[in-house]
Amino acid sequence: MNIEDYLRQNKIRYSKIHHPEAFTAQEVAAAAHVPGGKLAKVVVVRAGDRYALAVCPASYRLDLDRLSDIVGEPVRLANEAEMDRLFTDSELGAEPPFGGIYGLETYVDPSLAESDEIVFDAGTHSDVIKIAYEDFERLARPKVVEFAERVPV
Repeated sequence: MNIEDYLRQNKIRYSKIHHPEAFTAQEVAAAAHVPGGKLAKVVVVRAGDRYALAVCPASYRLDLDRLSDIVGEPVRLANEAEMDRLFTDSELGAEPPFGGIYGLETYVDPSLAESDEIVFDAGTHSDVIKIAYEDFERLARPKVVEFAERVPV
């Protein structure tokens, strides 16, 4: 399902920002003129035999050991083939942070909830979507757990 269709079906107000093509979360934040603390970096992980999304600010780094402790089993990054199979409606590396659409659990670091808005990839490397954080939380129903740390500047 297209992320915009999903938001419209759920009556979520959003704005879409087109930007020059960018691939890393920090590049996307800069290209879209969004602070790194508001841009959601979506990391697809595999924990045992299941996949999940780990979502944190672009200016943070995922701590796989900490996430492993939280979920109770070893966690690794999903590879490109796994991601391509899971997210057929998104460009590789531009997955939106709504795991429920794909039957995946969503984990969100509390540092992302510090803002009233969240910005995330809209399934492409040249578009992001901005919504109220409370709308994201209501739709995604994430488990809010601390698993990321700020990247030193």
